[in-house]
Amino acid sequence: MTKVALVTGSSSGIGLETCLALARDGFHTF
Repeated sequence: MTKVALVTGSSSGIGLETCLALARDGFHTF
């Protein structure tokens, strides 16, 4: 099963770091 995450506010700050961390853990992030 593909892991997918939708992160709002991911252009900077906490949202960006959250998005990068999820991507490192194998999530497809949007």
